[in-house]
Amino acid sequence: MRWKRVIGILIVAAAAAGGWWYSQPAYKPVDPALACRVGIYRLDDGRLVDLAPLTNSDSLRWRLLDGSSGRISRNQAGGWRARVGWGSDPDPKPIDAGSCAEPRFVFDGHAGERLNFTVTDTRFTGDGEELAGRLVLPSGDGAVPIAVLVHGSEAYSALTYNYFQRLLPAHGIGVFVYDKRGTGTSTGRYSQDFSLLANDAVAALREAHRLAGARAGRVGFSGGSQAGWIAPLAATRSDADFVAVSYGLADSPLAEDRDQVMLDLTAKGHGPEVLAKAREVTDATGAIIASGFETGYDRLDALKARYAQEPWWKDMKGEFTGDIAGYPAFALRWIGPMYDQGTTWNYDPLPVLHALKPPLLWILAGADREAPPEETRRRLLSAAQQTGRLTLVEYPDTDHGIVEFETLPDGSRRPTRVADGYFRLLIDWIRDGRLNEAGYGKGQVLALPAA
Repeated sequence: MRWKRVIGILIVAAAAAGGWWYSQPAYKPVDPALACRVGIYRLDDGRLVDLAPLTNSDSLRWRLLDGSSGRISRNQAGGWRARVGWGSDPDPKPIDAGSCAEPRFVFDGHAGERLNFTVTDTRFTGDGEELAGRLVLPSGDGAVPIAVLVHGSEAYSALTYNYFQRLLPAHGIGVFVYDKRGTGTSTGRYSQDFSLLANDAVAALREAHRLAGARAGRVGFSGGSQAGWIAPLAATRSDADFVAVSYGLADSPLAEDRDQVMLDLTAKGHGPEVLAKAREVTDATGAIIASGFETGYDRLDALKARYAQEPWWKDMKGEFTGDIAGYPAFALRWIGPMYDQGTTWNYDPLPVLHALKPPLLWILAGADREAPPEETRRRLLSAAQQTGRLTLVEYPDTDHGIVEFETLPDGSRRPTRVADGYFRLLIDWIRDGRLNEAGYGKGQVLALPAA
């Protein structure tokens, strides 16, 4: 009984801690009173405003093409309360999203009209699972480029929450969006097996072609974060015409944890000697998690005996190292496999990037804490020189999602907006593979395809 109680406490603590322990949450359905207002609206001054639902929230997030954003929620009087950015400060702009019974949209004094697209819902077969998808095309009958939206690591429905299914069609680009396995109304178990997910993406691209028919122009993949591992791999297994990746890593998932740990320790003021010791620890924790929690404990125990009493030990966080280093081997062996999501921990994306035939756009967040960009930047610059098919753009001082932020007194970051130019960059490049010489906000072009 004593051991059962200890393990139970560990499980509860681990689930609360996040990181690799994190079990995928359940997402409540969007309130129908909010869902009926979701859409992209053209204001009477020509601007476009997208209204998207937020996960597990009674709010909607608005976005403009320039990346500015905020959220609105119902107030007690039945109107709408607005907040600036991702914070809680009141937004002085009056915003009225109307209601299901009285549909209207007024943004800062400008009336908006919701845009309509040609929408086809479908179900198709991925790698052994039935996936729910949707083709969204701009109005008309001419051929258009189509982006198949590849997911990140999120466990919620892309059909419900991915706002690019409206943003891109509003600018003449078709979209195929789908719920990945184990999410939304798709079947199967949530997975982070990159090969399996790449096969699902290939099936999505094939379904997009089938549904679009003669309206399909150039068709390729676009996505952020985990999509940096999945989309290029899917492109090598399909006839994709392009790949666009945002804030992804050109290194392994194990390297993501390692680089996060280095950032954590550097932020705490630790120098090269400590970083070298911590690298020993990340190698050991990586070996454990990559083995499925079966082997590697002796190596970690030896490092604990050597370093655990040093001041820097408690400052290690990362994707999983801080958690793994904080628990005994018996608990890791027992708890770890329960939270296994099939992640391809040792995946090296470089061979795929070098073998990729279609053009590739990669957009880096220069101050990314979740996907630290330094090694990815180095690898991509090398790949650009060797392949001649890569466009590399970086937005300095942005975090994961290409979002600008303010740093709070405790060192945490609060997003303020998406970087100006990011959306326009994606739209232009997906449309025809070219960039506008006028530039895209603070985006810095680091590499272009060979002439």
